[in-house]
Amino acid sequence: MKTGTLWIVPTPLDHGYPESERPPLARMMAPATLEQAARIQYWITENAKSTRGFLKRVQASFPLVCAMQDMVMLELPREVHKKGDHHTQDLSAAKAWLKPALEGHDMGLISEAGMPAIADPGSSVVRAAHALDIHVRALDGPVSLMLALASSGLNGQSFAFHGYLKIGEERAAQIRQLETQAWQTGQTQIVIETPYRNAALLDLLLKTLKPQTRLAVATGLTIIDQVPSAHVSTWRQLPKPNLDGPSVFLWGPN
Repeated sequence: MKTGTLWIVPTPLDHGYPESERPPLARMMAPATLEQAARIQYWITENAKSTRGFLKRVQASFPLVCAMQDMVMLELPREVHKKGDHHTQDLSAAKAWLKPALEGHDMGLISEAGMPAIADPGSSVVRAAHALDIHVRALDGPVSLMLALASSGLNGQSFAFHGYLKIGEERAAQIRQLETQAWQTGQTQIVIETPYRNAALLDLLLKTLKPQTRLAVATGLTIIDQVPSAHVSTWRQLPKPNLDGPSVFLWGPN
């Protein structure tokens, strides 16, 4: 029997924003991506509620393959939501989730915002699909890290993403270590943070980084597109930006 395809389905970056602030889906995402998403009945998702909300928005442009109550959605375990599943060695669970694809059905891998498996869980599902000889295809859509990097003016030829920084007293030491690495190699350093901790992280970065290090903070990508980028010495003299939404922090020599 011919297997289905595992489609990696990106979603808009406006998760968590009020509906009144969300741009129309068709303005942010390619029609071909939305059309393919509308054809999928079987989903592996970070959050079933947010996936249903996304599909309701898709439905405004393309009819769904079935009624919402007939969609089959399997949620990834909660423990991988923030830590990710890139270290997962035992793929038995992920292989079991892909049973519909082995039976010939297309499946969608989807997260709450952005591209699954990039700063989001899902890589173990992709590895399991490859192990089962299931075709994997990624659809076109927003990737917050790349949008932030392109807008920052920092080195886009060599960069490292570290996810969330350590908590507590170790955090400042980690920032200094990554800054040293950036100056030695020219590599841009990229991290993310939970929105309610954004302001505290910015304060710590401004206290810890060297005045001549360039810092960029990308907030509200594709929504308000606020990406201030300046040397730390300049940041210390400016009013703090609004960091209420999901943000990406980037720094390096430039």
